[in-house]
Amino acid sequence: MGEILVLAESKEGSLEKPTLELIHAAKGIASDLGVGTAALLLGDSITELSNEIAGYGLDKVYMLENSLFKDFIGDVWVAAIEQVCKNLNPDAVLISHSDIGREIAPRLAYRLNSIATTDCISLSVNQDDKTIIKNKPIYGGNAIAVLKSLKQPEIITLRKNCFPLAEASSDKSEIVELPVEISQDIVKVEILERKQVDTVELDKAEVIISGGRGIASDEDFKMLEQLADLIKKAGANAMVGCSRPIVDMGWMSSDHQVGLTGTMVAPGIYLAIGISGAIQHLVGMVRSKKIIAINTDPGCNMLKVADYGLVDDYTEIIPHLIKKMEELS
Repeated sequence: MGEILVLAESKEGSLEKPTLELIHAAKGIASDLGVGTAALLLGDSITELSNEIAGYGLDKVYMLENSLFKDFIGDVWVAAIEQVCKNLNPDAVLISHSDIGREIAPRLAYRLNSIATTDCISLSVNQDDKTIIKNKPIYGGNAIAVLKSLKQPEIITLRKNCFPLAEASSDKSEIVELPVEISQDIVKVEILERKQVDTVELDKAEVIISGGRGIASDEDFKMLEQLADLIKKAGANAMVGCSRPIVDMGWMSSDHQVGLTGTMVAPGIYLAIGISGAIQHLVGMVRSKKIIAINTDPGCNMLKVADYGLVDDYTEIIPHLIKKMEELS
């Protein structure tokens, strides 16, 4: 029996959230294909992490433990995963569409004489020929491509926040240590220095306050930032997001953009201010648990998908929210 292999990612000793999305996706397609599921974990001193992954009900967890895996070095990781795939012959390898995934996927597909399909937002199985159907945005998010491949193993990267998180299971996975032949000699690129770069990680926000074309000026975004700061002081991780026109006008950087061509998000609360609700934006935030919209256009798409909507001018509403948060802080 074949299997769907998930490449697990961790940071500072903790599993990255996208890994749980990969596990959920792997279980879904594996069930339809009638194959097994497994996770592959690379690192140094990863016994505890392996035990954590084993609690999510996969059939197996494969460990590759070596000091060379302590930090991500593309040459080393690709060589090791190539060996694993040639030994295990998985039907597909699921990888997060992260910085690591974007480097590994195409290189791995080339070495395995396969095909990499990147940035997928949904997966399903064609029951007629038992192939994996992959959907991914193309043409700047203006269309969705539906793809399938006849080569195995398929290398697939999944966009973050497009799949539910896997839930813990009472069924514990079998943990298997795999031998690999790697050495420092295969490293072609040396890391000379690491620099910390401050970026906005919208996908980790609990509350997102997003502004769109309906915001009158870039100065008005200071109101949204003030509201976000007050929510942070109240104990919730709040961030300011925006729609694509705001980035195009240069009012905010691209890491604030929500949507198919930005970041896919699923916060507890999504407050959309002056956002009409183009499909590219809606796809990026529709999985939010509660959507609140403020817009002067009662017929806009955002008000149609919102749990709560206000047909009003944001310059009348936001100052009242700020005042109330200040009273509560």
